[in-house]
Amino acid sequence: MGNSYFDKKLADEGYIYVTYGDHKYLKHAIASIVTLRRYDKKRPVALFCSKEHRNLLEEHKIEDTFTHIFVLPPQNQSITGFKHNLYKFIPFEKNLFTDSDILWCRNPDNLWKSFSGYSFTITGNQIADLFFGATKGVAILKDYFLGRRAKTLKKFDLTYLSRVQAGMIYTSDDNLAKQVCEQSKMFFDNRKETHFRSRIEEQGRNEESCEWSLAMAMAKLKLQVYPWLNGYESPQLDFIEDYTTYNQDFKEVECLVYSNRFVYDLKALKSKWLQTLLIKLLSLMPGKGDYLYVTPYCLHFGWYHQKEPLDKFSESCWHNLIKKS
Repeated sequence: MGNSYFDKKLADEGYIYVTYGDHKYLKHAIASIVTLRRYDKKRPVALFCSKEHRNLLEEHKIEDTFTHIFVLPPQNQSITGFKHNLYKFIPFEKNLFTDSDILWCRNPDNLWKSFSGYSFTITGNQIADLFFGATKGVAILKDYFLGRRAKTLKKFDLTYLSRVQAGMIYTSDDNLAKQVCEQSKMFFDNRKETHFRSRIEEQGRNEESCEWSLAMAMAKLKLQVYPWLNGYESPQLDFIEDYTTYNQDFKEVECLVYSNRFVYDLKALKSKWLQTLLIKLLSLMPGKGDYLYVTPYCLHFGWYHQKEPLDKFSESCWHNLIKKS
């Protein structure tokens, strides 16, 4: 069964969350479950967490928020420590790993049906942008002119690189999940031979990324990423304050999505006047300015400087649960 700790499965379908470190991450997961249970009251939720987080749940008598709670070994309490070894933590026949910093906005039944066509997949885009896993800012021009991305692909006998967004990972095959993880670890161990940069170099980040190594592993194993940007059926969209309308409890959520990916990616620009100018100019071309408002299955608070609304909501959910316990 791929060396999983769960040779005997606990249910047909289920969600998996992981928390450790600062208590705020556990509170984020609690908030995610609160929103999930608005739409899905049946599928079980497994939490792999540090001993401290489990004790905190038991102390406040709110451990029944999760269907199953397992203590995560210390060596797996990091992004790469867990996601490069997720084949060991597969308790269900069909498993959906979700980051703790997401809120559910829709009934996920159709999402499960869509995922069921895969044995293993991760949300992402078919083509990775130039910045994916690489240096940020003006320094990226050096990578571009020196062709470093192409050299990385050639070095490892790959012909393409997808943009993996590992906030959602689905698997129903333990052995295949192990192959992906082992391949990812091999690429990560050889990172000095790639153009990828340490995520720790970025402001506010203290852990390495697993995403570029997972993307390379999926390319090597010929596994398709699940469309991250898919119009009205988008599994998850980033929370960006200027691109998102929402109410206080996130029961009503809509995200602005430009149909053209390049235009949509301009949301990352910190300069608002430049962003507005570029969108107006590009919109002069037919189709470039087309947009829609989407309620995704999940709203992902992956941007470091956009987490404040999630922090406030998760604190509220935490205190409400404690009052009821």
